[in-house]
Amino acid sequence: MFKRNKHGIQLKTPEQLEKMRAAGLVVGRTLQLLRESVRPGLTPLDLDAIAEKAIRDEGAIPSFKGYQGFPATICASVNHEVVHGIPSDRRPLQEGDIISIDCGAILDGWHGDSAITVPVGEVDPKLTELMRVTEEAMWRGIAALTVGRHLSDIGHEVEKYVRSQGRYGIPQEYGGHGIGTEMHMDPWVANHGRPGRGPRFEAGMCFAVEPMVNLGTDRTKVLADDWTVVTVDGRPSAHFEHSVAVTDNGPWVLTALDGGEERLAELSGQAG
Repeated sequence: MFKRNKHGIQLKTPEQLEKMRAAGLVVGRTLQLLRESVRPGLTPLDLDAIAEKAIRDEGAIPSFKGYQGFPATICASVNHEVVHGIPSDRRPLQEGDIISIDCGAILDGWHGDSAITVPVGEVDPKLTELMRVTEEAMWRGIAALTVGRHLSDIGHEVEKYVRSQGRYGIPQEYGGHGIGTEMHMDPWVANHGRPGRGPRFEAGMCFAVEPMVNLGTDRTKVLADDWTVVTVDGRPSAHFEHSVAVTDNGPWVLTALDGGEERLAELSGQAG
């Protein structure tokens, strides 16, 4: 029913990519709304309600809710929580926090998946820099998604940039993934490693690129809820993610409102 390459990676037709773009835009617009909503006193559960309404109002379905038993529409990970935080109302957001918001939606059977990390009011400059480094590392990884390059080039570009910016931890167990008719598809996309390894990129492949970067150690643990991943040293972590299609014209960032044009043009100019 769906074309796959010799490595089993799903290849989308141009028409299918347009459907993925529609799903991606639902996620992108939802995250924009959530970014604007974050403020001290709001709880992660409040943000979850905003996200679910926004997704359903667009005729889409929250892809996280019920996924392997996950109880919410978004993952909301505060400060030392790396990923997969379950939204709750136990602790309102406070000035100086950072919160990672991971969001997914299904539209017409196709998935979009993206994440942002947002400051709550004024934050420590070290956290501002952590978020900048993580987001920039994501874009460096995205820029590697060109026809003919290799899967491991994503993680290599992510790691190379993070290491160039200081002493940060990159959790080794977590990374991105293929995406399409399912939210998580093969292959796994590492945020570290040597270049030039793994399958070559072909037009129609789609991947979620999602670096997580810690202010301290790369070591993590999972809490008793079996979902929330935290840093073992209790120091903060940031997380950014976009769903990206490989095309003959370069990467198409399906969950970015402008398709990634501005940032990719900037990176191309720097390379030139």
